[in-house]
Amino acid sequence: MGALPAGLVPVEPAVAYASVQLVAADHGMTSGRLGPTLTALMGLLGLIAGVLALVRAIGSRGGKKQAIIALVLGTGSLALGALFAAQADGGPGTGNGIVGAWLAMLLGVLGLTLAVSALVRTRSRTV
Repeated sequence: MGALPAGLVPVEPAVAYASVQLVAADHGMTSGRLGPTLTALMGLLGLIAGVLALVRAIGSRGGKKQAIIALVLGTGSLALGALFAAQADGGPGTGNGIVGAWLAMLLGVLGLTLAVSALVRTRSRTV
């Protein structure tokens, strides 16, 4: 490449710089991922409480307290997960927490299902 006249600059470095800037992605725990992750943890706790409630309802100990805890945690996880999913403005891998929100909704539904079935078993046993 020969000498360029004064005032002319090659274009290639600017194009390469712009393409490098578009590739950068968020990794790790971002502010958009924190809320859905904590909500998914709440759903997991509701699922565990639902399993305990169902095991106790099948046995002879009742399990009504665990079922109520599972209902509260499952409902909260489902509602907050739906809220975070509605607010996320990107797909998976963008740092907005959409995967955590989906997981929170799934765990919330599972916890609610187990809690309701435990309450039905507890109620049918006492009647």
